[in-house]
Amino acid sequence: MSKKPIFTSPQEAEFSFYEALERGDLDTMMSVWSEDDEIVCVHPGGPRLAGYALVREGWRHIFEGGTRLKVQLLALSTVHGPFAAVHSLIEQLGVVGEKQLAAPVVATNVYTRGAFGWRMIVHHASPVPPSSIGDAPKILH
Repeated sequence: MSKKPIFTSPQEAEFSFYEALERGDLDTMMSVWSEDDEIVCVHPGGPRLAGYALVREGWRHIFEGGTRLKVQLLALSTVHGPFAAVHSLIEQLGVVGEKQLAAPVVATNVYTRGAFGWRMIVHHASPVPPSSIGDAPKILH
């Protein structure tokens, strides 16, 4: 087994996550994730996958279909601390070779910093109707 990369920032880990998603690369995808049993992944319309083995199996199932995705990230909002980061964004997904884009997906990615750099611990993605993008209030009370 090859050595996992050390991500020096949550942004670096996130870039690798989306690069792996576009390439359908399971090993690179899982190199972004923490190996803790407490990790959680929810794919659009899917069940809650908890633990490294279930998260890996979920991504394997997605990638084995062979569909290549293109991802455009929009409306990134971040909260960073010294040991944790939360990224909220909109994923505009499309299939490589097709002109029509799928409905946007709202995603939350959570990263923690440990001895071996930043790792993802949560990815939660949910589909939303295109008309609701931008309807969220800009000021929270």
